Amino acid sequence: MAVTGAATHRHAVPEIPEIAREAVNGFALAAANANVIMQLSRLPVGRGVAESKVDSGRVDKHPVKRLRTTLSYIMIAMQGTEAEREAMRLEVDKAHRQVRSEPGAPVKYNAFSRDLQLWVAACLYWGTEDVYIKLYGQPSARMRDEFYRHGARFGTTLQVTEDMWPADRAAFEEYWQEGLARVRMDEVTRRYLLDLTDMAFLPAPVRTVLGPLNRLLTLGFLPQVFRDELGAPWTARDQARFDRYVRTTARVNRVLPRPVREFPWNVYRWDVRRRIRTGRPIV
Repeated sequence: MAVTGAATHRHAVPEIPEIAREAVNGFALAAANANVIMQLSRLPVGRGVAESKVDSGRVDKHPVKRLRTTLSYIMIAMQGTEAEREAMRLEVDKAHRQVRSEPGAPVKYNAFSRDLQLWVAACLYWGTEDVYIKLYGQPSARMRDEFYRHGARFGTTLQVTEDMWPADRAAFEEYWQEGLARVRMDEVTRRYLLDLTDMAFLPAPVRTVLGPLNRLLTLGFLPQVFRDELGAPWTARDQARFDRYVRTTARVNRVLPRPVREFPWNVYRWDVRRRIRTGRPIV
């Protein structure tokens, strides 16, 4: 019976806190690029991605596939079963084994670094809560505590261990402030991230249409320290335009049916489960 119970637990869908459920919606896509910049603002992470030889996972070369992989990871980390999280971990590990600096490189990095993965997980947690706040306002302390405990899954779906996740929200705030003090880009990572901000990797007609909006949203979702490191100006007029976008989106979001609000995340969750079931690659 013990074995059966363990197997059932591995395949049971977890209880999902409200923030983890409601923040995973179409509006969150507008904040995705900003969160990538936050993650890559730790120099070894930025160099690891900018210099990655795993072309199939590069957003500047395969943006559609990279979007699928990123959103699938977040959905499984937040809402997947233990078995699904293990499948995701194994797939991501295959790609991460190839991401390491060359001997003698000026910036050392290794995608298996638990400290760097913890920073990435912290950015995902912070960004998810930020999206919820912009849509629904400040959550209660109870809701934030529930989501904080659940947020450890952003890291433990990779190599981060439970004991590495800061003990509580106060400890996380201390870790976060220390992390902000370590934000650093060099010319390689800054150019890479500015290209993402301006969608420089897309064909010119698409870039011309979508680039300015993507830049506004990306910079709008970033705390000032990241804008400063990017060298990206942000004016009061920019803030006003961003605030109008957030207010309008929040009003629209409230009246949409849940399946529409959750698109395309719900489709990626379904796709991951289909891929696992049929033995196809997830990443």
